[in-house]
Amino acid sequence: MTLQLFAHPFSSYCQKVLTALYENDTPFEMRVLGPDTPDVAAEWCALWPMKRMPLLKDGDETVMEATVIIEHLGLAHPGPTRFLPSDPTAALKARMMDRFFDNYIMTPMQKFVFNHIRPEADRDAYGVNEAKAMLDDAYGWLDGVMAGSEWAAGDTFGLADCAAAPSLFYADWVHPIPETLVHISAYRARLLARPSFARAVDEARPYRDFFPLGAPDRD
Repeated sequence: MTLQLFAHPFSSYCQKVLTALYENDTPFEMRVLGPDTPDVAAEWCALWPMKRMPLLKDGDETVMEATVIIEHLGLAHPGPTRFLPSDPTAALKARMMDRFFDNYIMTPMQKFVFNHIRPEADRDAYGVNEAKAMLDDAYGWLDGVMAGSEWAAGDTFGLADCAAAPSLFYADWVHPIPETLVHISAYRARLLARPSFARAVDEARPYRDFFPLGAPDRD
């Protein structure tokens, strides 16, 4: 049975899973969530009342949360790219880096976006400043990590890089990576050049006008 991914091409967490699917040329059906597809949205809500995307339907199994979806793909639909190393200790590092990108890059990046779409009277300047500080700390730490590594968790592309790609892509839009942090900038460029993520980025281009802060004229 064909995999079904309930997602939207412009969503950062959806791009995380799309990168994994494209990495191994895994066949799937894209169930686009949007105002023009109320039937898809109704099915998605029935499957996952938390109403968070992406969601993967694999036969009778429903898999939620981007990281878990990618681990599921590695177990149930393996391909040439292994998202987690077979060595348990190395796998722990990959999982830690995955959490780093989700919690300390993706989450503060989204704070900028969600704050902007709120009514002006409800905006949280203090929270945005906290998000800026978190990104600055995360950028500084990550630059040191990437000084000696091609990919986030070692020499091969995997789970952590699927998380890193949309995180750094959008974070640099809302709070640019300082020019002095050359290792992060080089890593972000490698991610954008990776065919699997490049495909996800290209498929999302028609939606850039929807970016609340205004998508920069680059990437």
